Amino acid sequence: MIPSPRRELSPAVFRWFALAAFISMILIILTGAAVRLTGSGLGCPDWPTCFQHAYSTNWTIHSKIEFANRLVTVSLVVLTAVVFLASFLRRPRRRDLSLLSGLLILGVFLDAVLGAYVVYSKLNPWLVSLHLLLSLAMVVIAAILYHRSKYVYGSAARADVRDPHFRAVARFLWLPFVILLITGTMTTGSGPHAGGSQGQLEARRLPFAFSSAAWVHSVAATLFVGLVLGLLISIWRTAAPAPLQMGVRRLVIIAVMQAAIGVTQYLTHVPALLVELHIVGATSLTIGVTQFHLRQTAHEREPSIPRKTRKTRPC
Repeated sequence: MIPSPRRELSPAVFRWFALAAFISMILIILTGAAVRLTGSGLGCPDWPTCFQHAYSTNWTIHSKIEFANRLVTVSLVVLTAVVFLASFLRRPRRRDLSLLSGLLILGVFLDAVLGAYVVYSKLNPWLVSLHLLLSLAMVVIAAILYHRSKYVYGSAARADVRDPHFRAVARFLWLPFVILLITGTMTTGSGPHAGGSQGQLEARRLPFAFSSAAWVHSVAATLFVGLVLGLLISIWRTAAPAPLQMGVRRLVIIAVMQAAIGVTQYLTHVPALLVELHIVGATSLTIGVTQFHLRQTAHEREPSIPRKTRKTRPC
């Protein structure tokens, strides 16, 4: 429901708008992966319509899946526009929330345009890989928006660094993580799931061997898992604050599970279901790294948003 222009929103109400945007960014990744893994990437050869400027001609299961994903994208455009409007109605108004909401609108728009180029390029693997990376970047922005909507930010707001050592590590962690994501998309782009199906034009793959790409990705994954395990050991040896301990434990659990899924899918010749689970893991890991970075500073919670546990400790 679009809020009335004359109505002011409390921080508690706006938090729900931010949460909806956050969940929707995750949803578009999962539906997009489903399109690719079911071979429905060329189910609709035109864009934004499906068949020669028509929406309901020659429906097949692949065209239905592809067009359903487009409807999800349209819903995201509407939702992000509502969230952007809500950021102006929030009282007190904060420019950072409006900026993040605006970035989501821009990201969804760019993702839609890129999706059109993916269709007209007949699933160019470079564009498909970029499509996923852009969607993951939007998850990061949405996670930051949701986090900031719950806490007080600003020049006069409290922002205590919990641990300078862990803050430096959290910043450095983005480098191996981005490498991990890029090598992962390159592996998928050279693998068996091009996004097309039998009877459609066969989509090209990236110009290197799947086994070589998988090996490079496994090296990046080993490095990342080693780093988060090292973080966990460091936490055991120091009196790190509870939010940092929780963040590192989540990273270790997700990273180990993601590595196990990756090894299993490679050994079982990359079944579609495990690829979908691997993408779920990549999304979860993206959220985990983002939250670990955000937890490096302690902020007071918005007064109108109650805390469920540990009410005396800022997060």
